[in-house]
Amino acid sequence: MPMIVRAFPVLPGKENEAVDFASEVGARGADTTSFLQRHGIRRETWHLQRTPHGAFVIVITDIQDSPLERAAAYQSSQASYERWFKDRIRELSGIDPDTQPLGPPTETIFSFDEKNRRKTFDSPSSGH
Repeated sequence: MPMIVRAFPVLPGKENEAVDFASEVGARGADTTSFLQRHGIRRETWHLQRTPHGAFVIVITDIQDSPLERAAAYQSSQASYERWFKDRIRELSGIDPDTQPLGPPTETIFSFDEKNRRKTFDSPSSGH
């Protein structure tokens, strides 16, 4: 069960717009569900984190198969919903999903799985 974790910076003064965007995504119920299912997303959560260095939207995605394959499909998609969604991401964060479909790169540096009683301490490496 691959997971993708991203932290999107929120451009200064756009925190309320980020919250409004999340509400709009939720309000577009059937369109949003179709979009997420088209891209193999089983579960996704967004979290607004305000820090002294600015705000971030942290996105955690549980995806069905290879994140790289799904990212390529999302990157190339120009369907109406995808175009609207990607344009809003770019406007709010400065990150362009057409060139960075997985968002800013992240590194898993610690993981704990209670079910398997397994801890993982990963050495930093580039990736998502």
